[in-house]
Amino acid sequence: MLRHLPNAICVLRIALTWPAVTAIDRGDYGTALLVFAIAALSDGIDGYLAKRFNWVSDLGRALDPLADKILLVAVFLSLTWQGLVPVWLATAAIARDVLIFAGAITYRVWFGEINGRPTVISKINTALQIAVLVLVLLVAAGVPVGNGVVLTLSIITFATTVASGVDYLARFARQAWHLPAR
Repeated sequence: MLRHLPNAICVLRIALTWPAVTAIDRGDYGTALLVFAIAALSDGIDGYLAKRFNWVSDLGRALDPLADKILLVAVFLSLTWQGLVPVWLATAAIARDVLIFAGAITYRVWFGEINGRPTVISKINTALQIAVLVLVLLVAAGVPVGNGVVLTLSIITFATTVASGVDYLARFARQAWHLPAR
């Protein structure tokens, strides 16, 4: 029964998206920060449990990145709508996810099963996206953080977002290139 705990945590992360977005919409940034932080921490917890106890499943392999994307895209959109996240950063983050999803679907349909795990740059990018959203929520909640810090982290996050998107595209292309002809 415990082997399904990582999947349950992923479902919880998806469920926490709505209260986070609702709190942002209400301007209750302290609550939004708390809910988002719990959801973000759950990503590390479910990954740790799955690896530590070998509670890995096909459902978990699909559910974990989906839960991440639902949470991050929803919070990026909400904070951008509130004018708290620059449009260029949210656009890059969402475009990267759409690009990866479209690339994965295309690869799956045309070439077969996708072999791969998240890359180092992708993991760094996800961590930076979470960090920039936490920082923006902290500022919105009234915690004094310099604008230079938010802007600097946003620029670094943008750069890793672009690098990660390009890396995924290159990976899909390399895998397809090295497949035997059908």
